This record gives sequence, C-alpha cells and structure tokens, in this order.
Amino acid sequence: MSAQIIDGKAIAQKVKQEVAEAVARRVAAGKSRPGLATVLVGDRVDSATYVRSKQKACEELGMVSFSHHLPADATQEQVEGLVRELNADRRVHGILVQLPLPPHLNEERILQAISIEKDVDGFHPVNIGRLAQKGREPLFIPCTPNGCLYLLEQSGVPIEGAHAVVLGRSNIVGMPAALLLIGKNATVTVCHSRTRDLPAIIRQADILIAAIGKAEFVRGDWVKPGAAVIDVGINSKPDPNAPKGYRLVGDVHFDEVKEVAGWITPVPGGVGPMTIAMLMKNTLRAAELQEP
Repeated sequence: MSAQIIDGKAIAQKVKQEVAEAVARRVAAGKSRPGLATVLVGDRVDSATYVRSKQKACEELGMVSFSHHLPADATQEQVEGLVRELNADRRVHGILVQLPLPPHLNEERILQAISIEKDVDGFHPVNIGRLAQKGREPLFIPCTPNGCLYLLEQSGVPIEGAHAVVLGRSNIVGMPAALLLIGKNATVTVCHSRTRDLPAIIRQADILIAAIGKAEFVRGDWVKPGAAVIDVGINSKPDPNAPKGYRLVGDVHFDEVKEVAGWITPVPGGVGPMTIAMLMKNTLRAAELQEP
C-alpha cells in the first residue's frame, strides 16, 4: 500500500489565502500593509532565488517588500548597521537576513541585532530560547520547522505520544523541529553524523523528519511501516532525461519509502512551499503586534 502524499503546495496555498484575506481586512481598516525587509549578503545563486521567491509572495498577498543586497565582502559593521536601520523603520514589520552568511561574518551577532518584534525568521536567540523552555512562547517560530509540524497536523498525523526521529541537528531545521515536537508531547530522538546504527533508530520512528542534506539517504527498509515521513532535503541529482540535466530529490528515497510509509512529503512540492507560507504568516503577525 502506497503512502498518502502530503500536498505541501495545496496546504501552503490555503495558508497564504488566509494571510491575503487578513491583510486585505487590515488595509480596509486603514492600517498599514505588513512590510518585510530582506537582507542578502553576497551572490549565492540559491540565496538570491530564495529571496526573490519571498519578495514575490509578499506582492501576491498584498504585503510590501524591501530588498537590500550587500556585497559578499560587506563588513560586520555594515550588516549590523543596516539591521539597526531596519529596526527603526516603521514601514518594516519583519526583517529576514538570508542565511548562510559569508564565513567572515558573525552570524549570531547579526541575528541578535534584529529586534525580537521583527524576527520573522524566528532565529533570534531569545525566540529560540523560549522555544526550548516549557511554558514559554516565542514571538515567532522558525518557518521551515513550523511548516513541517503544520503539515503533520493538517494531515491528521498523531503527534502526542509518538516517537519522532529528527535526522539532522542544524540550527535552521533540525534543532527547532525537535523542540517543536517535544512541545507537542512527542518523544524525540535527534540523529546526526555520529549516530550509531542510524537505520535501526529510524525504524523506530512513528514520525521522521529528514533534514540531513544527503540525496536519497533514507532507504525504504529503514522506515517503519505506516510512519509519517517529512522530507526537508532539496538536492540536485544528475538526470540526462531531465531538461536541465538534473532533477530535485529529497533526503529520502521517495520511490522506496512511499511503499512503506503511511504519509510522505514529495520533493519538490512538500516542505518547500510551507516555508514561505509560514514566513508570510509571521510577517502578518509582526505587523499586528507592532500596530494592533
């Protein structure tokens, strides 16, 4: 029996529609349009693509986007100075510094410089700290992990009491996803490159979130029958039959795992659209917090 395919595009579109309607009501009430400022440092093609997609989503939903592009050799002072300017700009409700930054920059200091009320990416140390503490609520939750949890909930996957395995421990996906799952009363195991007998641990998972950055790493015989599999990975795989000579695949071997799992997200069309949808939702929330 094949798994139920979790349609991230359709679920993300529903979230974006709800945000667009809320923005329209806000503007009709005479309030400002939510404004998102993006900061891109350097010329990484993937980062530039992500930033453009975020700007496009703003326009589609009736929001305002402010684009700031600094050269790859921008200094720490220049980047932090720009962030402080955006903190003070009342038109800007959310600030997103596109990661990763060039290696000479101190990422933590730059993220700390963002006003917590404008931290729509959810990476400010205070927001992450609140996420890690029982009974505390962050102002904003990181967009990709939040999207993963939303996909599970919208698909009817039981989380409370489930054994969830998170494959990957990055600050952007793995660690926040683990904290969110704990907050939903799952029992969580975090796996990484030093984990012993990875397949045996993954086979115990009722829920698997794969975010390790290795193409088709998780095989079908690693997965517990009926498990929910959320594939965060986006990797290019050579394919001479594809128009561009390659195709996108996840961290999970989709063709194998879909024959075992109960639910699975495709790549593309799974988690990716949810990241931007949750960013738009966070930006609207930021505007409502700053200008109720």
